[in-house]
Amino acid sequence: MSAVDKKLQELGITLPTPAAPVANYVPFVRTGNLIIISGQLCLDLDGKLADAHKGKLGAEISPEVGQEAARLCAINLLAQLKAAVGDLDRVTRCIRLGGFINAVPTFAALAPVMNGASDLMVEVLGDAGRHARSTIGVAELPLDACVEVEGMFEVK
Repeated sequence: MSAVDKKLQELGITLPTPAAPVANYVPFVRTGNLIIISGQLCLDLDGKLADAHKGKLGAEISPEVGQEAARLCAINLLAQLKAAVGDLDRVTRCIRLGGFINAVPTFAALAPVMNGASDLMVEVLGDAGRHARSTIGVAELPLDACVEVEGMFEVK
């Protein structure tokens, strides 16, 4: 068992089957030592979007639930990453995460919501999980998901 798989097990995390694209794009692209992963929604282990993760931050979704949703997005990123490289021990760095928060126009607490994804990367990858990041509020996301996260990783 790889060190990253062991860490996931210690955290009680099971990686889901990577979600298939829902439009005309691929789930990830590898160029050299970089893997860019398309935005991942906050799908549960069963590949479904829970009703609790549908809607807008600042309306029906609380910041705490948004943070949980961002964590799920990060778990789905790791599932795609594992599909791309086979062994997560080949990951040398999480370079960047981009977070999209489905929020009402007056909701300004975007950064703490995105910490759900950022914190997970550090929990799982240690210092290699520290990354640059952008977080933006958006008017809508696919399937009315409350959070979507994309990522860029360096691998060996």
